Amino acid sequence: MDELEELNLSYLLLARRMLHDDRVSAMFRLKIDDEMADLLQSLSSRQLARLARTNQLLCHFGHEGAECLRQVIDNPRDQGLGSLHASLLMASRSRVSALASSRRGE
Repeated sequence: MDELEELNLSYLLLARRMLHDDRVSAMFRLKIDDEMADLLQSLSSRQLARLARTNQLLCHFGHEGAECLRQVIDNPRDQGLGSLHASLLMASRSRVSALASSRRGE
């Protein structure tokens, strides 16, 4: 359980630093909205520590399925373009998710 707390706290601190350095890019990379970004930046140290102690992993894989992850790691055409390919896959996933949410009225 200590490892989970440590991982959560590291993730929260990284997210806050990313938001401080470049909010728009951080929101895209973390897949969070303005409200979540504001909340993360407003948390006190005590609140961050309390949140880190939850028994749930706060970060998640950016790929929804194993096939999407395989496309990134097993690309035979990869010639130094792996990070670009991963970014494109992630961006399309977040766009598709946003469209699906808006159609459901969320």
